[in-house]
This record gives sequence, structure tokens and C-alpha cells, in this order.
Amino acid sequence: MRITTWAEYGVICSLHLARRSTEGPVTGRDIAARERLPGDYVEQILLRLRRADIVQSTRGAKGGYELARPATEITVREIISAAELGTFDLHCDTHPVDEERCSHSSDCSIRPVWVMLQQRIDEVLDGVRLADLLVAEPQVRERVGLPVLQA
Repeated sequence: MRITTWAEYGVICSLHLARRSTEGPVTGRDIAARERLPGDYVEQILLRLRRADIVQSTRGAKGGYELARPATEITVREIISAAELGTFDLHCDTHPVDEERCSHSSDCSIRPVWVMLQQRIDEVLDGVRLADLLVAEPQVRERVGLPVLQA
């Protein structure tokens, strides 16, 4: 699995909104400036996140974006799926090497491995909530079951 800029920026934007959840709507331009991300990218990602009901938007002079639900209810998988339009690209389906060999009607012994990997990745990403990322790296590592790095 390769984390693309769409996925990474989607998590960064969502995390930014979670950190500022008590401030009301935040503009895409403000998120882009504070996170040093390209403004056009941010607007496109926020649109995808809005379509997935992760963020909501308000129009007007004091408008902008905010989380549609509490950060405790939003998973990293939801964010990546919305920003990236999926969490794992199963090449057998999206970029078949050989139409005949890669069709679902053929007997492919490799496909089950990729499907299992996709399921495991999705399980891990479902187990991490946006709220889990609101702390420093050592605490995130602890929450997700990774060893804490020693300085």
C-alpha cells in the first residue's frame, strides 16, 4: 500500500479541523495556509470529505468547514477512503496485467493474498479514530500498540 498525498492531506485537514473544533467553521484557505498545503488540493479534499459526511460546510462571511461528527466517531479509514476514494488499490481489479488471467472467473492463487491484505489494512485503519491522533506521537504509538521510540 502506498499512502498518496490525497490520503495524507485528507488526514491532515481532518486533524486540523478536530484541533479547532471549538472555534466554529474554518476556511479551506486557512487550513491550507496553516498546514502549508496547496490551496487547490485542500479545497478538493474538503469537498470529498464533505461528500462522505466527514466534514460539513457553512456558506457566508463566517463560513467554512468543520467536522460533521465528533472526532471520536471518525476513523482514519473513513478519511482515507473519502480522500483517496479507497484504502487499497487491488491491481487485479483496477489494472489487470492480463484480462483473462486477472478476471474474477479465472483461478488466481495470488488474489486471495491481496484481498486478505486489503482487509487487514482496513481493520487497522478502522481501529484508529481521529481523536486518537490529537496527542503527541508517543501517545499515539501507545494507543495503537506500537513501541514508543526512545530519543
